[in-house]
Amino acid sequence: MTVDDIRAPVAQDMQAVNRLIQERLRSDVVLINQLGSYIINSGGKRLRPLQVLLAARACGYTGSAHVQLAAVIEFIHTATLLHDDVVDGSEMRRGRETANTLWGNQASVLVGDFLYSRAFQMMVEVDSMPIMDVMAGTTNTIAEGEVMQLLNVHDPDTTEEAYLQVIYSKTASLFEAAGRIGALLAGQPDTVVERLAEYGRHLGTAFQLVDDALDYTGQAGETGKNVGDDLAEGKPTMPLIYALREGSDAEAALIRRAIEEGGRDQIESIMRAVENTGAIAYTRALARQAAEQAVACLDCVKDSPYRESMRNMALFSVDRAY
Repeated sequence: MTVDDIRAPVAQDMQAVNRLIQERLRSDVVLINQLGSYIINSGGKRLRPLQVLLAARACGYTGSAHVQLAAVIEFIHTATLLHDDVVDGSEMRRGRETANTLWGNQASVLVGDFLYSRAFQMMVEVDSMPIMDVMAGTTNTIAEGEVMQLLNVHDPDTTEEAYLQVIYSKTASLFEAAGRIGALLAGQPDTVVERLAEYGRHLGTAFQLVDDALDYTGQAGETGKNVGDDLAEGKPTMPLIYALREGSDAEAALIRRAIEEGGRDQIESIMRAVENTGAIAYTRALARQAAEQAVACLDCVKDSPYRESMRNMALFSVDRAY
């Protein structure tokens, strides 16, 4: 199962989204065009805008506003990536140098701000107060998640519950919004809106947990980032939280010190500890459970190629190697 397979039922819609993104990315400021185009065209999977399209179509929507809102979701996601890479000091994303490495932190932050504001301009054009309310709340939640993650950096006492809250705020909330606005566009009853929002929340959780696992098991050529990036930044993600809890005294001391100090000095020993404690298997099991919960939420819409693609997207989120 590939992203292209999942995208197939809405391939024309996605092409329209890509055209709109290029059109609305344009600015009279040359640096915005350069940096914005670099990050937008850097090969992301675009699962979030895809979810908007699939959710709307699965609910019987026949208009065109879903294309605009899918582009909005992608702009917001891209803005968060630009800001994240500055905060984290990241040097690689999606297999290429990060924008802040090429253009500097100031330019990355300001172009991220441009993408946020362009997204809200486009939201206003859709002229739906309920959707505006969802997206305003979601961007606020994402910002809170960024701050929560910052507070957890270099803190080896971060709990699993606290980390799952970060996952929800930083990642799953935007997936949740994608499902919710797709159903809202189609005029679905509250029960359907909530179920598709729940689908997105579980999907986003599964997606992030697999990212956590890939940070210790993936290949840079496939994942598009350096193995051990989270550890180098002192981020206590799920594999480390579990290994710290379940490992031997020596392993726990090693992981605690690595979180507190950051860096890759002990990366091989940390990866062995993560593997030996079953932390990767545990993290992937949590992801699979979340994906199964996402699939269960799809009983709110009738069977269709769109629903099948949403089911496949949940399965892809846990089976992927990138």
